[in-house]
Amino acid sequence: MFVLIWATFLLCVRVSNAETGTSQQCNGEYCITLSERLTAEAGLCVVIPCSFTTGSGFTPKHIVWYKCGPYSRCEYDDEIIFHSKNNIHIQNGFEGRVSLLEPDIRQKNCSIIINDLKESDSGSYRIRVNGERNWREDGFASIQRITVSVEGLSQKPRVKIPTLTEGQQATLTCVAPGLCSGSVPEITWTWRGAGGTESYITGNSTSFRTKNLTPFTQKHISTLTFNSSAEHHNTNVTCKIRFTGGKTTEGDSTLKVNYVKEVNVSGGTNVKEGETLNLTCSVESFPPSPIMWSKLASYITLHNDTGSATLSIINATTGDSGQYVCTAKHMNNTLQENINITVICE
Repeated sequence: MFVLIWATFLLCVRVSNAETGTSQQCNGEYCITLSERLTAEAGLCVVIPCSFTTGSGFTPKHIVWYKCGPYSRCEYDDEIIFHSKNNIHIQNGFEGRVSLLEPDIRQKNCSIIINDLKESDSGSYRIRVNGERNWREDGFASIQRITVSVEGLSQKPRVKIPTLTEGQQATLTCVAPGLCSGSVPEITWTWRGAGGTESYITGNSTSFRTKNLTPFTQKHISTLTFNSSAEHHNTNVTCKIRFTGGKTTEGDSTLKVNYVKEVNVSGGTNVKEGETLNLTCSVESFPPSPIMWSKLASYITLHNDTGSATLSIINATTGDSGQYVCTAKHMNNTLQENINITVICE
């Protein structure tokens, strides 16, 4: 009868691969390949890669995973976190959170995924393969344990912002961090307007979907749809994710909305001969609009600037009287304001 690996420590051979961080532990023809150390984050998941090979005559039947207690041999029923045959003795807190990546044990893939991670899941883990050899119950286990470290949640969601234009409908997208979590997270959107007051974007609609990438990995996605306006420009939108166990993370982005207001001209339009006249033309917009002053029927630019341009007529004469045009260009739009200037003779 084949002797269990943990009872024959001196007969085991262990080969480590520094590049992949895996080690292969063999006892004769029976080998288990495991990662040596893994790091994951609370609220998400961890995949523990594992594979095994067996000698002739051995048929694998069940996979058992243990979370080892301190100073424990890690072979007792109360340390089991996963059993492919039954779940009678599953360790408290692991029920329903652990599954095999490949349910068909004949494929000799013993990899597991642990969902809804907690910091308390940190520790060492061990695997055992149960089966039959020559019609008798047998099995083998890893000597080397894998160490899993679960850290606080630091990953943030990705917030995708399309080009925003006033008056047009826009859809923002928030993708939760990680490729798995087990339980579906709660995703909420908030908007921080002028003065830093947190509220919700009025007239919005939200939707949620889960995109399956593989049978065990998926993306959790939320969208926020609303009508863009100048009010939203330079304000912050926040996507907050809440995972099972209360772990939260959030990502925010500043909204940039393409918009343009009406042309505004300030200053007097009448000036005495010999004096100076100043007229300022301004346009509130994003991106800032180029502004140009010219005299009607003249192709000569008198002054130009961005956002605001001031036309100055120094030592005015009657020849300066006439109609002047302020032209603002914003993206594909052209805005104009005509102003009549009169120079009064003394």
